Amino acid sequence: MDKLTEAKHDLNAQQFFHGTKAQLQQGDLIAPGFNSNYGKQKKALFVYLTATMDAAIWGAELALGDGPGRIYIVEPTGPIENDPNLTDKKFPGNPTKSYRTRDPLLVIGVVTDWQGHSPERLKEMKNHLERLKELGVEAIED
Repeated sequence: MDKLTEAKHDLNAQQFFHGTKAQLQQGDLIAPGFNSNYGKQKKALFVYLTATMDAAIWGAELALGDGPGRIYIVEPTGPIENDPNLTDKKFPGNPTKSYRTRDPLLVIGVVTDWQGHSPERLKEMKNHLERLKELGVEAIED
């Protein structure tokens, strides 16, 4: 499969999610160009999506902000590619089914019934991310 995957092809095979703390509605677009929820919070060149609920839950739980985590069902409006932040570097292949795109994601629904990670697991992940930050490892690669 090519690095770039046609969104239309993937949409026939699976559903995509985006985890965040932003409050959005059906029909809204999630576009690059805003400050990232991760790392140094620089302007994001990509938006991220996943085909697994677990990855979407991590996105919702780890996003910056005080509001509750939210998970949206999204549809890419252009080509998507494997997320290099998670694929091959950390996990061979793409087991988390995580992707990124330079095109907006269209919010087509919301997932209201999801279970977050345990407080212990969440604290463990946040501590791990803090250690990486102290080591100068950037969470997002553009």
